[in-house]
Amino acid sequence: MLFRSVSFLLLSSLLSLNVFAYPTEQTSEESSENQLPLDELRRFAEVFSSIKKSYVEPVTDQQLLEDAIAGMVRGLDPHSDYLIKEAFDNLQEHTNGEFGGLGIEVGMKDGFVHVITPLDDTPAQEAGIKAGDLITKLGDTPVQGMSLSDAVKLMRGKIGESIRITIMREGVDAPFEVELVRAAIKIRSVRSRLLEPGFGYVRISEFQANTGQDLLDALAKLQKDEALKGLVLDLRNNPGGVLQAAVAVSDAFLDEGLIVYTEGRIARSELEFNATDDVAIGNVPLIVLINGGSASASEIVAGALQDQKRAVIMGTQSFGKGSVQTVVPLSEDRAVKITTARYFTPNGRSIQAQGISPDVVVEDLQLDRKAPNLDQVREVDLAGHLENESEETVQSSVQSDLAGDDFQLYQALTMLKALNILNR
Repeated sequence: MLFRSVSFLLLSSLLSLNVFAYPTEQTSEESSENQLPLDELRRFAEVFSSIKKSYVEPVTDQQLLEDAIAGMVRGLDPHSDYLIKEAFDNLQEHTNGEFGGLGIEVGMKDGFVHVITPLDDTPAQEAGIKAGDLITKLGDTPVQGMSLSDAVKLMRGKIGESIRITIMREGVDAPFEVELVRAAIKIRSVRSRLLEPGFGYVRISEFQANTGQDLLDALAKLQKDEALKGLVLDLRNNPGGVLQAAVAVSDAFLDEGLIVYTEGRIARSELEFNATDDVAIGNVPLIVLINGGSASASEIVAGALQDQKRAVIMGTQSFGKGSVQTVVPLSEDRAVKITTARYFTPNGRSIQAQGISPDVVVEDLQLDRKAPNLDQVREVDLAGHLENESEETVQSSVQSDLAGDDFQLYQALTMLKALNILNR
């Protein structure tokens, strides 16, 4: 009797909730789709009752239902999640650009914590954590079977406290441990500098609410003394962020046309974003660097500039996260983050599970300099050679250490120079 009463009460509660889930008018087809499956609900009630009666330790109804909701949402895809207060607060902190922790953008893969990318100037980056690493242990605690939010909770803590993480890395035979010290993570999403006179470099590490304006400020600063001949926009290991920021960044380089559009099942997921006629930089050569850590908003920017033929995309295949997540508050301390739409580039390409293919593939290589040929003789070495009447000294304008420090960036600068010559 106890089992039947519990099942009946739970089933009745779920059926009553369905009345409030669909308050608007529906077609007969929609009504049929929205009918709750009674057999599955009875099975749910049976499992609920069995756990309550037989589990080795007492479990509250509230905990079981919370876990059921979390499992229902997390089973949809890797980016949907049920957010309790702490996770909701963490999401808001991350979007605003300041939070405490290690500085790793993570997801779940094969039951382990998957490093999407380490963030710039954080303990994770300084310790050599790489995109694609799998975290198997946090301290002595295995992460397999752990939810992503629980893993993130363990990685966060008091500033100055250390944590030991165990990593599996492709190409490395055995797992290895890394000791990290937690820090206050303050992300400055836009950094800029001149690679050489006339050739600018802008790095966007993450798309935050103020990234669009920060980019405009950086471009104005780069062009303060002289007009740019070319620009590198570095989106490598950028995990994405705020959609509106990606639109603003794209709009800074485009004077017309579609930037991105989204499609989903509900009306408010059908969105379209177009460029305005204001541009922050003239029609100078532009190269966008991407790699496997470039995801979501990064791919929107790369895809828009590629389809509009405004930039040359260089590097390696991007991550392929082309889905839109919407955070729906359920109460003051609960929210659900669910995938509601897919991103499409101006030409109608879906980013999801495909990513952006670079126009020019450049792997992240480490160069070894070839020893100079001591037997090679040039005109200037010959005795009695005629002097050059010009007083100018021939100098290489390429930064000598760039090729060794960042091969992809060196190749981007080389191509910018070639495009600048052609533009003349």
